Amino acid sequence: MNVLLCEEPGRFEYIKRDEPLLQQEKAILKVKRIGICGTDLHAFEGTQPYFEYPRVLGHELACEIADIRSNDEFKIGDRVTFIPYFNCGNCIACRNGLTNCCVNMKVFGVHIDGGMSEYISVPADKLLQGQNMSFDELALVEPLAIGAHGIRRAGVRPNEFVLVVGAGPIGLGIMEFAAIAGSHVIAMDTNETRLTFCKEKLQVKHTINPATEDAMMQLKEITNGDMPTVVIDATGNLNAINMGFQYMAHGARYVLVGLQKNEISISHPEFHKREATLMSSRNATREDFDHVMSCMKRGLVNPATYITHRVLFDAIKDNFNSWLNPANGVIKAMVELN
Repeated sequence: MNVLLCEEPGRFEYIKRDEPLLQQEKAILKVKRIGICGTDLHAFEGTQPYFEYPRVLGHELACEIADIRSNDEFKIGDRVTFIPYFNCGNCIACRNGLTNCCVNMKVFGVHIDGGMSEYISVPADKLLQGQNMSFDELALVEPLAIGAHGIRRAGVRPNEFVLVVGAGPIGLGIMEFAAIAGSHVIAMDTNETRLTFCKEKLQVKHTINPATEDAMMQLKEITNGDMPTVVIDATGNLNAINMGFQYMAHGARYVLVGLQKNEISISHPEFHKREATLMSSRNATREDFDHVMSCMKRGLVNPATYITHRVLFDAIKDNFNSWLNPANGVIKAMVELN
């Protein structure tokens, strides 16, 4: 079978591997769609934490079951996606139900080889039934679950002002689920094209470009002087993360969904006087995946909103570098396999 391997930062090679064999408690999946995410782009750039090369990338997947041992829920030919966070089940996080931040986490396509392949083998207990859903929908469940989890971590309530910093694919998903939770969403980004996307495609009423506007003044005006009670970073940019502390209302919650390698700088007196809460949000749980799929089925989320570029599997290598250029307007590149 054909596999696309990231040999080192900046270099892909197509290679041949044997198709996986069916193992106990595993399923063999034929890959039908691969969504390209920030993790893949950062890995190609060489800026992804927790990463080793060579690596087969890809964890936003829609698949068809090629082989599985007989069970009551899944059969050969079923459309599925799966939770790509393979937890150990034994550590303190797993024992407390926090499978998304397992001490021994193996993320498919990050810590172990992923889905840029014709066939893959995954644990059967991670499968999610996707009958009556399109392959495009199924490939978008995982990135949207990241956003849904961030909103759940923040405990977003109706009519709160939620500032989402970063209007990339993850940030857009956060905005969608903040709106579904009943909040007033404020989008912040330095890319005007993405802010326009927020307004036109997601109906985000409030947008701010901190490169061309006084962000503090705009936030005060939008929130009637209160400032946002929830701030969520989806940039992974150190300067943006540090600036986010200034945007919080007193009593606010700050959730870091974006990830970067360096140390965060914070004014303790400013943070302390607000009695603010700082949280990280890592991956997602089955509850978040189920919520996303339910919202899709109810028409609250339209996957077509996100997909801006499409290529066939054998064209990934030639196109991947172009997806790193913001000028090309990529929100979500989707790879198709027969």
